[in-house]
Amino acid sequence: MIICKKLLEIRNGDGRLDLITDAAKFRIVLLTDEIVRIRCTFEEHFPEEASYSLAMTAWEDKMDALMPDRRKIEAIPAQYDDWGTHLLLTTRTLRIRINKEPFAIEITDTDGNVLHADLKEKSYVRDAQGRLYHYSCMDDHDHYYGFGEKSGYLNKKNRRMRMHNVDTIGYDSELTDPLYKHIPFFIKFNGESQTASGLFYHNSHDSVFDIGCERSGYWNKYSYFCADGGELDVFFIYGPRIKDVVRHYTDLTGKTVLPPKYSLGYMGSTMYYTELDRHSDKAILGFLEKCREEGIPCDGFFLSSGYTTGKDGKRYVFHWNDERFPDPKRFALQMAEMGAALAPNVKPGMLVTNPLYREFDEAGAYIKDSSGERSHIDRFWGGAASFVDFTNPEGRALWKKHLKQSLISLGITSIWNDNNEYEINDSRALCHCEGDPKPIDGLRPIMPNLMAQMAKEALEETSPGVRPYIVNRAGFAGIQRYAQTWAGDNITSWKSLKFNIPVMLGMGLSGVANQGCDIGGFFGPAPDPELFVRWVQNGIFQPRFSIHSCNTDNTVTEPWMYPAYTRYIRDAIQLRYRLMPYFYSLMFEASTEGSPIMRPLVYEFQNDARVWDESFDFMLGSSILVANVLEEGAKTRAVYLPKGADWVEWNTRKRYAGGQTIHLDVSIDSIPMFLRSGAVVPMAPGLTNIHKDTAERLQLLIEPSEEGGFVLYDDDGRSNRCKEGDYLRTTITVKNGRDTRISFTHEGEYRARLQTMVVEALCRDAAPVQVSLRDKELSMFLDPKQWDAAEEGWYYDMEQKAAKIKYNDRREDYEIRINFDVKDLISI
Repeated sequence: MIICKKLLEIRNGDGRLDLITDAAKFRIVLLTDEIVRIRCTFEEHFPEEASYSLAMTAWEDKMDALMPDRRKIEAIPAQYDDWGTHLLLTTRTLRIRINKEPFAIEITDTDGNVLHADLKEKSYVRDAQGRLYHYSCMDDHDHYYGFGEKSGYLNKKNRRMRMHNVDTIGYDSELTDPLYKHIPFFIKFNGESQTASGLFYHNSHDSVFDIGCERSGYWNKYSYFCADGGELDVFFIYGPRIKDVVRHYTDLTGKTVLPPKYSLGYMGSTMYYTELDRHSDKAILGFLEKCREEGIPCDGFFLSSGYTTGKDGKRYVFHWNDERFPDPKRFALQMAEMGAALAPNVKPGMLVTNPLYREFDEAGAYIKDSSGERSHIDRFWGGAASFVDFTNPEGRALWKKHLKQSLISLGITSIWNDNNEYEINDSRALCHCEGDPKPIDGLRPIMPNLMAQMAKEALEETSPGVRPYIVNRAGFAGIQRYAQTWAGDNITSWKSLKFNIPVMLGMGLSGVANQGCDIGGFFGPAPDPELFVRWVQNGIFQPRFSIHSCNTDNTVTEPWMYPAYTRYIRDAIQLRYRLMPYFYSLMFEASTEGSPIMRPLVYEFQNDARVWDESFDFMLGSSILVANVLEEGAKTRAVYLPKGADWVEWNTRKRYAGGQTIHLDVSIDSIPMFLRSGAVVPMAPGLTNIHKDTAERLQLLIEPSEEGGFVLYDDDGRSNRCKEGDYLRTTITVKNGRDTRISFTHEGEYRARLQTMVVEALCRDAAPVQVSLRDKELSMFLDPKQWDAAEEGWYYDMEQKAAKIKYNDRREDYEIRINFDVKDLISI
């Protein structure tokens, strides 16, 4: 056991501070005012900078050419004061104290709140097996969030979690660990000081987080990170708010890529259709036609791997089964004509019987065995296989070649990367690693990220004007830069419905805003009617919304599987489509700010202690609280409404003060939703297909009792012209009072086909007496039919307690004024 105990030497480098201790070397880089890099190695020299995951650096890196979107910044000079017992470095927001003996690092804010403290005398350790440990102090008021894709409750305090990619079919969403993603990042929030910070361990070896499970009477309470290899490369990230930590973390590892708009629609899927003996294409086209007949919007279909099945029943990537799909190009065209994207499944494990196996083998494109001379063969779904090495230029080139030939050439612009956990059992198997071979055990979670990057590049090289849509099952930190993700092969149960929510909330706090789970459950018997309805009612709020199944009772999960309940499924999906402008704007926010779309309540209300451990109720963006019914046979639903806002029930428009628990009566059609005071929610009534429909009417639901605002974003939804200014960003600002003002400012060149705007302003105490647009008084109507027939004007909806204001859309900046002075009819 080697432990760093004493600082021996200090060296100022170029934009860094190098420290030599009695056991290891350290390099401190003040990357920004909020991000501090603490790099530790127990070797003679620091390894070469070679990161596949960082999106922002202040140094030269071997992978810079492979990461074209990487942003280079200049680090803050690492100047320090020597106080005898310790060194002190400062940024605008942080104080970094380096204790000389015992060696330890402590970081505080400018008010003296301790944000991070190494456990003195046991801070940085390497054991006899080469495992690396970093021990940190814990406080009784600390809460821990994030850690990527993890089961169980939102707050991970008193948990031990393993970081490792694994195919966990039928997992228990409360207890199973690990799952598919490996994201070694967490947020620590101290309730007493109201400060949040994060630690990102830039290490892709298998690792463990112990958040207070281990105890020793000789030490203060502590947590630790343990990695099987590599180096302790730690990025400390400051808030002080949780949302600030997420923003800075996604500066470091990348923002969520803006996907094509249709990817936010309902994506149909099931393994059942592609396992039919023949005519799977007709079954899928029939599914789309049935959606149309039932009034259920649908914008795409995830094509399960049965389409690749060979004569021997094995799945062969880049192969089409001609009995199930006799004319793939015509099929893809028919799908497009019906307003549905096709997203075919591809897998990086290539069975040794695959007709393409030899081509990849001869090119040296697979991961090698420990000798480095032969392709490594391991267990995979379907039999013995070798795995494409995406750290090898040959592997990347061949993969892109066959993506283009087999799929993209058919007009396909969506790729579904599956079974890419790289469960290679020999940790000595060698990856090319850009000409510097390294064992798979340090690169396993990097492979799915590179696989997604290659799909993105292949699509952009073939169709440079089209925005790619990539979906990944596995991934490492930074996967959000390339792909939407989902929580793998969940089991069909009420527990999965419930505990998949904190799984997704944790992913959102870990930088992955665009994700979801299989609605209805993937593995197990078909869901019963009540469970299915409740799952869809929850699923419509997930960025990835797909009903997908591999049922074990010879059934297929479809929206109309229970005819007596289809209307509830239809209503829920139609609600999802009405909210599409809100969803797309939130996705834009994720792409620029890193914000989650599904947000735990603590993200928006971290000063309310009652939400610090809330795992199941969540915010959709900043404006809508969702409290889905998650219990079988429920007749009532208790909902805690966070303090710091008023809340308006979505359907009844009943108003509640925050800071209280209310009890709602619920029925099978209930989707409990609450509008936050100051909220702005854009909606598109009547939208049924994102590919084909043109939204000519936009509805803005506004709660103006508090100041608020929203950035409404739009573009063509399918091209990359938005990067050249062809977008429309409308900033909506609400200033409340008896003379409420709603202002609209525009940026960008995109010309939408929008014709009519309807602003629905909720009224707290009284109806307006006057409404004006650009200082021009609008006509007031008593009869809603007359208002509906008019081009512009307003009326007061008594039932909805809202002023409904209609006018022709206008591109110039403007303001709506709503006067709430009470008109005295008696004295007149």
